[in-house]
Amino acid sequence: MWRGVVPDIQPSSAAFRATARTTLPRYREVVSTNLDSSTVTRAIEAPTKVDFWFDPSCPWAWMTSRWVDEVAKHRNLDVTWHVMSLAVLNEDKLPSEGTDSFLPRALRYTRFVTAVREFEGQQIVKPVYDALGNRIHIGGSKNPDEVIPAALDELGLPAEYLKYADSDEFDEQMRASHFDGINRVGQDVGTPVIAIGDTAFFGPVISPAPKGEQAVSLWDGVVAAANYDGFFELKRSRTRGPIFD
Repeated sequence: MWRGVVPDIQPSSAAFRATARTTLPRYREVVSTNLDSSTVTRAIEAPTKVDFWFDPSCPWAWMTSRWVDEVAKHRNLDVTWHVMSLAVLNEDKLPSEGTDSFLPRALRYTRFVTAVREFEGQQIVKPVYDALGNRIHIGGSKNPDEVIPAALDELGLPAEYLKYADSDEFDEQMRASHFDGINRVGQDVGTPVIAIGDTAFFGPVISPAPKGEQAVSLWDGVVAAANYDGFFELKRSRTRGPIFD
């Protein structure tokens, strides 16, 4: 925990309130006052480390990622975004109607994101995910040959990265990222996977993504449940599809 001192500012003053709003706004502040010395001591909580595994093609992962983005507006989260692959997860299963076209398309996206990460660094993963997801889920496109070039153009990345969607050059890295996530929760789940420290879980599967206080309340509840070592499953049948807003 980091501790700092802001001298000569009264807690009831407008200057104090302005300082509390503008100084490191993403950190939750716990303020205590020493009335004898009129010194304000601010204890700032360290960010919560979160890891999020997604397949760009999964609409439910997209919904959950929007929820995490919303929570991050209100809580100090340090989120690292990782690829996982529904194609890899289902590679030992016989194809069925729907998956025979979906999974090869999904594989192209995960290969693409992995390649861009290798060339551009970890910090590019979330912007690439957002650019792809807005076209896949919000725009409704099912054509990677349209989605990927448009995402590259939006982010100002080289158009030649498109070729890696059809290349196995970085499959080792993609599979390592996938299994890093899935091995934390087991093979009988899907995407997304969220890890908070040593605690990991699949989901939550939500629609629509909650906003504001409701988003934070859900976050606290999910994290509290997942932190109990004996908690494994809480589920009900879905009665609606993804609601994008």
